[in-house]
Amino acid sequence: MAEPEKKEQAKAKGRVTPLPESFLKKRKRDQHIKAHRATQKAVEKKKRKTSRKVIFKRAEQYVKEYRQEERSLVFMRRQARKNGNFYVDPQAKIVFVIRIRGINRLSPKVRSVMRLLRLLQIHNGVFLKVNKATMNMLKLVEPYIAYGYPNLKSVKELIYKRGYGKVRKQRIPLTDNQIVEANLGRHDIICMEDLIHEIVTCGPHFKEANNFLWPFKLKSPLGGYSKKRLHFNEDGEYGNREEKINALIRRMN
Repeated sequence: MAEPEKKEQAKAKGRVTPLPESFLKKRKRDQHIKAHRATQKAVEKKKRKTSRKVIFKRAEQYVKEYRQEERSLVFMRRQARKNGNFYVDPQAKIVFVIRIRGINRLSPKVRSVMRLLRLLQIHNGVFLKVNKATMNMLKLVEPYIAYGYPNLKSVKELIYKRGYGKVRKQRIPLTDNQIVEANLGRHDIICMEDLIHEIVTCGPHFKEANNFLWPFKLKSPLGGYSKKRLHFNEDGEYGNREEKINALIRRMN
């Protein structure tokens, strides 16, 4: 090989081919996106860690509050019994309503009340705030529903086992605190325990928390119904069961 040709080949090997501008722009953009995602991931991780601490503290606080309330009730009952009196428990703040009959022979008025209560199907269940308007509505549809005053255990079991949230008009299972926080965080409800506490205590944001909960879809009661056409006071099924609604919830949950 001639000497000039060797020199030309050596020069070609040493020369670097410039990369296309589009490739350089894409590489720069990808690096920027990667850095942004890494920063965002670190921020979210820190936020979750802080959120977990807040959730644990709130859960502990709620447990103390529930125990204190239970002790207070026990003490008041004992004091009343000691003095030869009866202690009347405070009026319930919430009521749980279960639809126990289908769509046959429903008057238009009953249908409209059922729609207002969000009891669209048999075995649907909803929480309601106890007030005069609510109780009057329940009286109108009493032959088609069973209702009463749920305790803390019933509320917890319902929400944890059969709780679904309304997210963009879709029924989404409550499997993560992030779902609760994303939809109710503006009301300072950031986890399942917050949601349960708001329902049980009928807090200031009960309406928003309750509307977020999709109506519960319960199963047929274990052992079936006895006499659906008779009132609970007549050994039937429909009507106000007061605290005994908890036994029916256990059978249907």
